Amino acid sequence: MNVYCIQDSIVWENKLSNFKRVSSLIEKTKIIEYSLIVFPEMFATGFSLNFFVTTANEPKLTETFLSELAKEKRSWVIAGLTLPSIQENRGKNCAVAFDPNGKKISEYTKIHPISLLGEKETHVAGDKIKCFPIRDFQVSPFICYDLRFPEIFRSAVKMGTNLFVVIACWPKKRIEHWTTLIRARAIENQAYIVGVNRVGEDPHLEYGGRSLVITPKGEIIGDGKEKEAVIEAWIDKYKVDAWRDQFPAVKDIRDDL
Repeated sequence: MNVYCIQDSIVWENKLSNFKRVSSLIEKTKIIEYSLIVFPEMFATGFSLNFFVTTANEPKLTETFLSELAKEKRSWVIAGLTLPSIQENRGKNCAVAFDPNGKKISEYTKIHPISLLGEKETHVAGDKIKCFPIRDFQVSPFICYDLRFPEIFRSAVKMGTNLFVVIACWPKKRIEHWTTLIRARAIENQAYIVGVNRVGEDPHLEYGGRSLVITPKGEIIGDGKEKEAVIEAWIDKYKVDAWRDQFPAVKDIRDDL
């Protein structure tokens, strides 16, 4: 399956400008049908904690854009956005997925809002890991700070996950943590990982890019470096199965500890 990582410089709190920006990037790339297209965390607004801006006209506004894109490209789309919560004056930092017919097939809420940046005060924490099929793969999405918590990745593997999608707004000053942890999660779970980060800056942080596609052996087969780009890679479920048979670490996981 072809994977396309949309590594863009997000315009602060401007959804329509970001829709145009990512559309322009995508139109410069030949997207093969029945591929997977992945956007960063909160791609339409940047990592803003302004609840009233990020959830305005949602879910209709951003989800309509993503649904139409999925139908146009006949592909699956996974992207990050903020959705309204049932709790007053709080949102949910989510990863949503659409199938090639434009149907919404999954909504994951970030399990670990980052306390250091004040996200716990504005975003409700999720409590469910999601696992859903895309072609031959079983996919689990996670969001940014979730990457630092390996137990949720292990739980997803026990559910059958063999492809992780991690979307992020990961700061440049900690980009070595991003690249190290992405590879570690792939190696220890013998799974592909598609990690999509943004570039550019906002009023608070500078972002480091390095969107990565990692094989179950920890090999880098796609790297966005630090420029706005679409990163393309080919992933093959057979390679997951072959490696897990050859070196059965996942099969040796103990459930009694």
